[in-house]
Parts: sequence; C-alpha cells; structure tokens
Amino acid sequence: MSGLRRAAAGRLEERHAVQLSALRLAVLDGPGHVPPATRTAAAFGGPLPEPAASYVAKVRDHSYRITDNDVTALTAAGLTEDEIFELTVAAAVGKALTILNAGTRAMRTEG
Repeated sequence: MSGLRRAAAGRLEERHAVQLSALRLAVLDGPGHVPPATRTAAAFGGPLPEPAASYVAKVRDHSYRITDNDVTALTAAGLTEDEIFELTVAAAVGKALTILNAGTRAMRTEG
C-alpha cells in the first residue's frame, strides 16, 4: 500500500506544480505594498515587528480567533488595509503550503 501512497503524492505534486509555483510567486514575490521578504516571513514564521508578528502567527495557527481588534491594532501601528491584506494572504498561503508539503511527504513515507 505504501507504494500507492508514494505514487499518489508524486502525481499530486506533478499535476499542480505549475499552479502552486504561480501561487507562491504571486503571493510572496509579486508586486505589492509589503516587501517580498516580509511576505515570506509572514508566510513561514520569519521575524517580523510587532504587532504584525503576533497577527500573522494568529492567522497561521488560529485564524478563527482573528477579531476586529487585531486589525485595529495593526492600523493603529500604521499599517494600511492593503498591507494587512497582503500579510494575511501570505500567512494563510504559507500555512497551506506547509500543510500540503507535510501531507505529500507523509504519503511518500513507507509505512
């Protein structure tokens, strides 16, 4: 059965490689109000100043807990709505890519 899992993981990666690459490029490296390095940090847990660091960690790990107060704290710290949006999308996409990679690695692992 493990051979089937590995094959399925390989097909998944091959089938969606172009789309995943385009998504990553657009969200993390494309034009935006937030520098690409900052979006990458938001996506994968790199260092960010507060309150952005706490906010993107919450988006990645407990997005259901985001409230208007979280966004208000960011705007009070000087972030624009566009910057908040880009950080939010980067954090969410980064988490999704991390989960996808873990899942395909698990499917490839002999069991």
